[in-house]
Amino acid sequence: MRAIAFFAAVSVTIFITHPSQAQDAAAGEKVFTKCQVCHIVNEDKNKIGPSLHGVIGRTAGTHPDFKYSDAMIAAGKSGVKWDEPTLTTYLHDPKAMVKGTKMTFPGLKNDADVANVIAYLKTFSK
Repeated sequence: MRAIAFFAAVSVTIFITHPSQAQDAAAGEKVFTKCQVCHIVNEDKNKIGPSLHGVIGRTAGTHPDFKYSDAMIAAGKSGVKWDEPTLTTYLHDPKAMVKGTKMTFPGLKNDADVANVIAYLKTFSK
């Protein structure tokens, strides 16, 4: 009986934290505080990093009036667009996805945090 309860609890945990499951924009707003040092999302204004207002669907390296690294510009020219799968990969490890990016943030290691930040970003996109 204990084994059944344990496996049921593990199954519920896996279901809740799997990145393809429901996302929580409110939780994403809390995680986004790690990003606010360099980025703003609630208005279209660049800081140390480019504005993330309307980032969903944007081609990488193309926000106006921001000086991107050559690597990020090349990523955009190669067809990288910020959609959910691309952001998931990038937010886990930015330097692995875009070698040479100026972004110093090491990434978010928790799948639920990544999914929630994306849900939050979606609230500021078309």
